[in-house]
Amino acid sequence: MLVGAGLLASQSAYAWDGVVEKQIFEMEEYTTQGGDTIEDLKVGWEAYGTLNEARDNVILITHFFSGTSHAAGRYQEDGDNNGYWDSIIGPGKPLDTDRYYIISSDTLVNLNAHDPNVTTTGPASINPATGESWGMEFPMVTIRDFVEVQRELLESQDIDQLHAVMGASMGALQAIEWASAYPDKVERLISVIGAGVTDPWLLTKLGTWAAPIRLDANWNEGDYYDDHPPLDGLKEALKLVTIDANHPEWFNDTFDRSWAEQNADPAHNINARYALEKTLDELAAARAKQSDANHLLYLVQANQAFIAGHGDSLEQGLAAIDAPTFMLYSEKDLIFTPEGVRRTAELIEADGTQVDIQPLKGNRGHLDGVVSIDQASEQLREFLEQD
Repeated sequence: MLVGAGLLASQSAYAWDGVVEKQIFEMEEYTTQGGDTIEDLKVGWEAYGTLNEARDNVILITHFFSGTSHAAGRYQEDGDNNGYWDSIIGPGKPLDTDRYYIISSDTLVNLNAHDPNVTTTGPASINPATGESWGMEFPMVTIRDFVEVQRELLESQDIDQLHAVMGASMGALQAIEWASAYPDKVERLISVIGAGVTDPWLLTKLGTWAAPIRLDANWNEGDYYDDHPPLDGLKEALKLVTIDANHPEWFNDTFDRSWAEQNADPAHNINARYALEKTLDELAAARAKQSDANHLLYLVQANQAFIAGHGDSLEQGLAAIDAPTFMLYSEKDLIFTPEGVRRTAELIEADGTQVDIQPLKGNRGHLDGVVSIDQASEQLREFLEQD
């Protein structure tokens, strides 16, 4: 096992001042939950704040399906690529970088495999045994595997205890898995727009995200790294992710029925489109350039297979959680339904574990867990400070 470049050579080097540097964590090899070996594993990570002498002020941030480790800060002083949770991470904010050492890592098979600011081992990576891209020969990985790599990352910094673990959506699955697998290491659990299991509704929805890629002839059973990637299928998949992550109310409040081209009425021209359709296509095309189709398929499989505790019993997996838990959710969420979130809360607290649950207001649905998180700023602050 190798540690990331320059890890903690000086603790003050990682004090966050608004500009953040992506670090790389490496392992000579990793054995998956399925028993397969991944050699030369790498994931990127970022940190905000300073690790204290006792190494007990650590908050781990686990990211969502299409996200990266870039939770806060920016990569250049004058850059506009701010982190997705800048509203709650920073000096004096609920996740106070003057008080906590906040660390976030890219997952294995990160969707954004071709983003220069992302480091992630997955199907697009070179298999040391062949010198070629892994493709679909890459081992299956699970949410538990994401957690185990994060645990290795933390241990490389002599971190054995988490003041809290917090994540949104797929990040919530990782946070829940952390608290279930390592109850002695997690002092607080913050689950945002997530639940303890991928229910049949979400399982099928995830399957629709994968379908356009498999239908693209360029996918070629995942063997496309020396040829043309399945960008058409990937764009359609990313469009579905965007649609499902929002709520109809947001679409209806934000867009109208205007045409993409002034003189091309979709009611009279089979090739004409509405402006909203064009906007979604352009957004998906831009994201597809930094994404990888096989990585999306592996993420879909990992999310579909999730059940807290990495076993067969949801009740047992959630009963293993001892950490006080704070759950944020949206009543308009079309991915993790509010019923599923409340059921998760009930099972965690069934044996007396403290659980606080709070809805977020907004018209974005699932995405309110990212864009509206500042609504819960005071509650987050109080939760993190409680004894």
